[in-house]
Amino acid sequence: MSDTGLVPVAEKVGALAAEHAQEADRTRKLAPEVVAAVREAGFARHFVAKSYGGSEGGFGELTQAVIAVGEGCASTAWCASLSALSARYATHLPQLGHDELWGTSPDAFVVTAQPPLGKATTTQGGHRLSGRWAYVSGVDFADWALVCGMVATGGEPEARFFALPRKDFIVVEGWDNAGMRATSSHTVIVDDVFVPEHLSFLRADFISGQNTTSDLPAHNAPFQAVGGLTFVAPAVGAAYGALNAAVNAMRGKKINTTQGVDLCRASAQIDSARFLVEQNAQVLDERTFTPRLMARCERNAAFTADSLVDAAGTLVRAAGTSGFSENSPLQRFWRDIVSASSHVALRYETAVARTWPAALIGE
Repeated sequence: MSDTGLVPVAEKVGALAAEHAQEADRTRKLAPEVVAAVREAGFARHFVAKSYGGSEGGFGELTQAVIAVGEGCASTAWCASLSALSARYATHLPQLGHDELWGTSPDAFVVTAQPPLGKATTTQGGHRLSGRWAYVSGVDFADWALVCGMVATGGEPEARFFALPRKDFIVVEGWDNAGMRATSSHTVIVDDVFVPEHLSFLRADFISGQNTTSDLPAHNAPFQAVGGLTFVAPAVGAAYGALNAAVNAMRGKKINTTQGVDLCRASAQIDSARFLVEQNAQVLDERTFTPRLMARCERNAAFTADSLVDAAGTLVRAAGTSGFSENSPLQRFWRDIVSASSHVALRYETAVARTWPAALIGE
């Protein structure tokens, strides 16, 4: 596992985020000082090349850091995770694109909209792009947006990603979820914007993990192995936060057998979830990209999300009425975990229902 120093700094970010979490949940925005702390900690630069001042970190270290932040605030961890992974996706840009994104700073915040909902036409030197993408997390404080659109080629349309500086897209606020409230997962709108060729790359390269610009190992990882980890690691951190909150709510009170069993069961589920998530990160760091292990990554992410929802529900029941108080961090963590688990990358039906059975059976 890499050691860039991110984890101990992330623990401090988590503590700061915890102080602001209740207000962030109320206002649906991360506090400016929390955003600054995430940037200064090095999440955005974690996968950026050292030649641009980046850390060239690994997946295991990032996973530990995201979990540490999530223990204080799930929304902060979600945005921290996405800032690192989105920058990794942007490494598929041509070299001039790297220069533009990170030439002045390795800490540019990049956000990603993966569905190919935009439409682009080829023009001299690049493309003209229009489109609308919902649920783009972290967009409130993004420097760049990486969005996907379809390009007419004369044959089959071609899916491409396009990197857009903040001046080239509009943000429409509309995020009104019960959980993960402070992720600023708003809508991005692009209206006939010119995108130069060096700020675009094929979606197929993103999916396969074949990077035509960078040969750094972390820049060449198949999306199948990466996808679920991005979203489930914050939920693991939130589950530890929920466990801490439940213990604090129960401390000093007489605990009955049912509550004791609940604590045993939930804490074991959370520790097991962490093991599976770390197993996914190990596959990425060791580059064991076999069909079976990549399908296992998807299975682990979906199973972990399910387990964490169960564990969080057990904890709020065990803590009793006080756990549902508006001022209780426990109910916030519970809402955040349930919300995170709804992501398509963490659902059995959309993430793994075909790949893992096929890997087991050999078809």
